[in-house]
Amino acid sequence: MQVPDQIEIRQSQDLVPYREALEDMMTRNAAVHEGKARELIWLLEHPPVYTAGTSAAAAELLDARFDVVEAGRGGRYTYHGPGQRVGYLVLDLGKRARDVRGFVHAVEGWVIDTLGDFGVAAWRAEGRVGIWTRGADGREAKIGAIGIRIRRWVTMHGFSVNLAPDLTHFGGIVPCGIEDFGVTSLAALGISVAPDAWDRAMLARCEAFLANLEPRDAAGAAAKDLP
Repeated sequence: MQVPDQIEIRQSQDLVPYREALEDMMTRNAAVHEGKARELIWLLEHPPVYTAGTSAAAAELLDARFDVVEAGRGGRYTYHGPGQRVGYLVLDLGKRARDVRGFVHAVEGWVIDTLGDFGVAAWRAEGRVGIWTRGADGREAKIGAIGIRIRRWVTMHGFSVNLAPDLTHFGGIVPCGIEDFGVTSLAALGISVAPDAWDRAMLARCEAFLANLEPRDAAGAAAKDLP
């Protein structure tokens, strides 16, 4: 794994309260913009919490059994909790391609490729946010979520992947506002993946992910690769 020195890789093994992580991330975002701190890729897990994105509808909060936090990211309601690995990305797109859709696409691809390393075929679905696969019953189900905020071209929030969370905890919300599909996890698919194993697999693909954020010419070549 070759990660540039300007990016800090942080891996938290203990549960990090969501409000604490959100404050830390916002502070880091401002510091990166001002050139006072390195960029950050932070892999962690939270105690059970429901987070509300900027498009969250009150009717989609079915049972506020856990703390509910206004996240400030795009999207609707989502759940975080033990057994779900979260990746927060505080990256300066001002130094890369200023392309919001391209950034989201690259994050999705990073998660999809890493799931493939564990034998799970996953994909994007037109008109539906998140990362999708086939559940144990053969029906399409959500295994990962994407939620991004960009402030002054520095990113915040990122992705979450269900390794082995308590899937009943998703029952308190309509996840991402999508009622017609269920939620699954690697554990529900019969695949046991420890957080550190997931982190290693993700970070092994970090260089390729970062390369996908570079500006490209009309033919698709990265600008830094041009003569």
